[in-house]
This record gives sequence, C-alpha cells and structure tokens, in this order.
Amino acid sequence: MPRFALRLAALLLLALARPAPANDSMAAIGIGGLALVRSEAVRLDRQELFISRERVRVEYLFTNTTDRDIETLVAFPLPDFTHSPVERVPDYRRELDFRTVVEGRPVTYELVQRAHFKGQDITERLRALGLPLVGGEEFERRVNDLPEPQRAALLREELVIGALEQGRTNIDEPLWTVSTSVTRRQVFPAGRSLAVQHSYVPFAGGSVGGRLGPARRASPEFQALRARYCMEDGFLAAFDRRTRPAARGADYGEIWLQYRLTPGANWAGPIRDFRLVVDKGDPAAIVSFCGEGVRRLDARRFEMRRTDFTPTRDLDILIVEFVRP
Repeated sequence: MPRFALRLAALLLLALARPAPANDSMAAIGIGGLALVRSEAVRLDRQELFISRERVRVEYLFTNTTDRDIETLVAFPLPDFTHSPVERVPDYRRELDFRTVVEGRPVTYELVQRAHFKGQDITERLRALGLPLVGGEEFERRVNDLPEPQRAALLREELVIGALEQGRTNIDEPLWTVSTSVTRRQVFPAGRSLAVQHSYVPFAGGSVGGRLGPARRASPEFQALRARYCMEDGFLAAFDRRTRPAARGADYGEIWLQYRLTPGANWAGPIRDFRLVVDKGDPAAIVSFCGEGVRRLDARRFEMRRTDFTPTRDLDILIVEFVRP
C-alpha cells in the first residue's frame, strides 16, 4: 500500500466516527512566482515548472535587454498567514527547504518575515520581547517566561490567546499575521541571459473525501470547486467509476497543490516559452487543473506548453487518491 494510502486509512478510522469527514482537512499554501517590480528591461524568455506533492522545481531564463548591468532586489513571495486556534502558521525556515541556483551555482538568500496586527507592524516590538514571530513550542516557552506585566499587556491588547489562572497570565497562541518573502540581490548582466533555478517542498493541503460525490454536485460549494479546478466531465466519470456511494467519501482523499503564476506577468512582455509538468504521483490517482492544451506524458505526468504566455490566474491542482482494498 502506498504511503498516502496508509496515512489516509488512519484518517478514515477517525473520520468514520464523525458525521462530516470533509472537515478533516488542512489548507494548501500557494507559493511561487519570482516577483519583481514591473520591469521593462528584463525579459522572461523561458519558464519550466514542475509540480509534485514532494517537490516543486522552476527554471527561468531571463534576458537583460539593455546595454547596462541591472542590479535589483528580487523576491519569491510566500503567502501571509494569520495565527488562529485552528490553523498553524508554517515554519518556513525549517520546512520549506528552499534552494536557489544561478548559472549552475548555489546562492544564498534571505528569508524576510514581518508581523502585523490590526494594520500595525509589530515586528520590532516582538523582537524586543525576545519572541519568535511564528507560534509553536518555542513561542509558548518564551512568552510564558516574560514578566507578568508584559504577558498581561499582550493578552489585554488581544495579541494572544490566553487566560488569567490563579493570578498568573498563561499564553497559548499568538493572533498576529506573519508575512514572508525569500529575497536576494540579483545582477542581470548587460545584454545577456541568466539561468535561475528554484526548488522547494510544497505545502500541500488535503481532505478525507466527501465533497465530490454525485449527491453534492448541485450545491454552490461543488460548483465553486469545479470552476477552481476545471473539473471536466471525464474527470467526474473517472471519479464515479472508482468510488462507492455507500462509502460516503471514506474511500478516497483529496490533495490540493497551489502555485502563484501571476508574478510572471511582471517582467518585460509575456513569457516567451512556458512549460508546466504536473506529476500526480500514484498512477491510479486522477488529477484536474485549469490549463489549455494539456496532454498526458505518461501514467503520472501531464504537460502544458504555451508561447507568449501572460498568466492571469494562479494554479490550483486537485489530486484524488483512492483507498485500495
């Protein structure tokens, strides 16, 4: 049995005891797209994007169309995340495994994070208190080591979740928003092309099944999902052949992958040569995403190629894997 099936089986044992298995889900995190303030000097000649559940790889070929070197700050923006009692902010520093190669040589980058709360940047205040911007065990330990007046102030201002218990303020979670970007200084040589590669571990989302069956398809929720992932009739027919109505969604699981394509529109002109390959992993799985001229490469991979491509929407990928007897 493949790794996902084992994990899914464990989830299903829990889900069967609850009336709504579709609630057993985690959010996908849309990452991607090397960003630059709109440039009329640097052209994106080629972008090759490979996406799987285990790894995302993107290769760029940029060309400086001027007769002078251009040095600028480029950024790979990551999604903002707001702490809450039900959603964990990812620890990008440990989990992302972000790697950059320029002209075949690994380069360093800086992970820039800021904290915001009710429209105010509170980064320096948190750092002065010695608190990490991202919640977790380290945050909980440090915040509860603060003097009582400082803990009480954080709770009073609703920056954190906690309670006053037996005369002591105990804090559990922060409530601010964390914004993150991977940044570096980059020189684009005059009149030359520059090859840049990125790779990282994607933050996939997922759900034990229950949202895609025939009984749900008249609902506004399903129609929104169908538009988001461009589910065609053939995809739904394949889904119906592999599932049992009596299982009520307990015989499949959803995997969600997101990638931010739209920053590719910030370079000079359209992307001259764009190639996307999506690897669904398990050959028995089915996959759906929005794209023109998508073709099957083999039992796992699908390809889309475009010339003079200006992305107008980000990429959402739905993979459905089935529990095998």
